[in-house]
Amino acid sequence: MMLNSKSIGNKIATARKKINLSQAELATQVSISPQAVGKWERGESVPDIFTLNRLAAIFGVDLNYFSDAYGEQYVAIPHIEKTETPAAVEMKDRSGKKFDWNWDMSEGNWSDADFSGLKNLKEKFSASNMKQCKFRNADLSGLLLGKNNIENCDFSNADIRNSKIQSSNLLNNLFNSCSFIDATFFKSNIESCDFSGADFSGAEILEVNLERVVVNDVCWKFTKFHKSNLSGITFSGLMEDCHFEHCGFYGVKFENATLLNSFFKYNERFKKVQFVNCKVDSITFAFLKNNQADLTGITLIA
Repeated sequence: MMLNSKSIGNKIATARKKINLSQAELATQVSISPQAVGKWERGESVPDIFTLNRLAAIFGVDLNYFSDAYGEQYVAIPHIEKTETPAAVEMKDRSGKKFDWNWDMSEGNWSDADFSGLKNLKEKFSASNMKQCKFRNADLSGLLLGKNNIENCDFSNADIRNSKIQSSNLLNNLFNSCSFIDATFFKSNIESCDFSGADFSGAEILEVNLERVVVNDVCWKFTKFHKSNLSGITFSGLMEDCHFEHCGFYGVKFENATLLNSFFKYNERFKKVQFVNCKVDSITFAFLKNNQADLTGITLIA
């Protein structure tokens, strides 16, 4: 099912008028404000999946009515009920027929939408603008992003492993406790995002501008930074088998960090990097020294 905020808004307005409901009357039936209904109909925001379910029941339509691939024809169904968990995003009618809610958010403009618990988006999220949307606890593994602009969204506890994020702009987003295991970031701008508690094991950060991000309690293991600009970041905790090559460092600090078996080579402005109360093993120490790091604040692990 392909979904588009403008298309959904037009379909809501058309269906509402056909059953002679005002925006205020519809708002009362779904327990929201008339202003919110107006935003839906103008395509400025979209209802979450369960509100769409409620709207389908009010309008007497199949959920597929909201799809771009579906015309204006109504297919009445007496009742729709949720089955399993919100993460399953599956619906059944009384006959037992399943409605597979196959989200495709590519090339869309989305604002204030709640997509928490969704899964299997894969490539159905590219070239979209997202603002103030929620993807909490979503299964986004294998996600493919390209030319996305994502601002002020909440991805807390989402599984984003094995994802590929390229040519995208990520600004002021929450990625608390997300899994980025084996993810690839390529030619993207990531600014003022909070990655506290995230797992970047096996992740690759390639030709990325990483600026003023929060990385408290992050798992860095076999993480590769290559040809990236790192600015205004403080690394702490354990960093093991990590790789920094041909990167630029601007206002970067390693504080209360333990670096093991980590590789530093051909980095720019590395003399300006601060090390505060850090511990490193002998191989990491050798790479840091060869990279002309200021070794003040570093203790060699025996």
